[in-house]
Amino acid sequence: MTAPLLLRGRLLTFVRRPESLEDETSYRHWRDGGLLIENGRIIAVGAHDDIRQVAPDAVREIDHRPNLIMPGFIDPHIHMPQMQVIGSYAASLLEWLNTYTFVEEQRFDDPAHAARIAGLFLDELIRQGTTTALSYCSVHKASADAYFTAAEKRGMLMAGGKVMMDRNAPEALRDTAQSGYDDTKALIATWQGRGRAHVAITPRFAVTSTGEQMEMAGTLAREHPDLLIQTHLSENHDEIALACQLYPQARDYTDIYARYGLLTDKALFGHCIHLSAREIAAMSEAKSVVVFCPTSNLFLGSGLFDLMRFEQGENPVRTAIATDVGGGTSYSMLKTLDEAYKVTQLRGGRLNPLAGFFHITLGNAQAMGLADRIGTLEPGSDADLVVLEARATPAMRLKMERVETLAEELFLIQTLGDDRAVAAVYVAGEERKAALA
Repeated sequence: MTAPLLLRGRLLTFVRRPESLEDETSYRHWRDGGLLIENGRIIAVGAHDDIRQVAPDAVREIDHRPNLIMPGFIDPHIHMPQMQVIGSYAASLLEWLNTYTFVEEQRFDDPAHAARIAGLFLDELIRQGTTTALSYCSVHKASADAYFTAAEKRGMLMAGGKVMMDRNAPEALRDTAQSGYDDTKALIATWQGRGRAHVAITPRFAVTSTGEQMEMAGTLAREHPDLLIQTHLSENHDEIALACQLYPQARDYTDIYARYGLLTDKALFGHCIHLSAREIAAMSEAKSVVVFCPTSNLFLGSGLFDLMRFEQGENPVRTAIATDVGGGTSYSMLKTLDEAYKVTQLRGGRLNPLAGFFHITLGNAQAMGLADRIGTLEPGSDADLVVLEARATPAMRLKMERVETLAEELFLIQTLGDDRAVAAVYVAGEERKAALA
């Protein structure tokens, strides 16, 4: 049992995706709010004076004014083993994978190395205000064990899985259809439902899995229908051509996953830049999630994701926004939003800042099927929180002299903010960032 905690500050939580800057019914905002926390959960939220009256006499209070308290950020597509791959020079996806990523991931057969990187990875997420992620580990089961062990130590709600990959990779990085299934089953038995861990079925992508392995991934999905599925789709033109060559019976790249029972409402597909109208309709019908990874798409020259096409087109598709480190170039969801805004501008759309912050909190929680636990400040939710400081740097302080609205403040934080704008991070009600300074 932990002592009750009362956080005071400006509070912001979303109830649905904002349609415009004027859509005030899409969120709840308290200018002087109180958040009562006990045993890692939010007990009450509202105006500070009202919450203070119902709080226990022994409550400990922390005043974060004038900063903004929000649900912790959620990153639904990232690669834990790629911490030392980020910032590697390459021209395109397949070159980058073969030159850097596959070389680096071979090091994760060493449990000590996996444990070291897993701890550093989660600490970096905390530093950036990210309290939950859906991560790819390496092909080695030990890498996923290290990841979940490190998350358990920090009390974090983390999802992830051992990559399934039995072809088109170095021998040291290949499993088999059977061993990939067996290792994932072992992870499920050990970690699923333990603490805050969520195991994900993780075929890397169709290019690196045989039909036999895709069958096994589909079997896992049928045996464990509540588990998340994560993979990659339609990131790069050469990748698309190779996938379709390897699976000539499929109508297109998306149909490969559909044929093996992996196109479901539990599936998150990274990238999806070059989907046809037929593929978008199939994704919409299946209620699958497409994950927009702007810094990665720009860095590898993969293309410009059309967010408005998915959200406002004839066949709307569920969407999420993620860093995709190490193809992505920042662990920060703020920097990710900044680039998402620019890419959307180039595609003729507009990502307003309220919608952006919805995406990296409640929106990404909904995409992962975890909105009953995270992504919100509603009572009963886990107390995973970020405290944002809009005056964190001299440039931000100067700009704040001219800021008049909440939306303007959020846009400033996403445009100029980085880890310095993250003043504090709470994981299950415990402040975690201060110890990392």
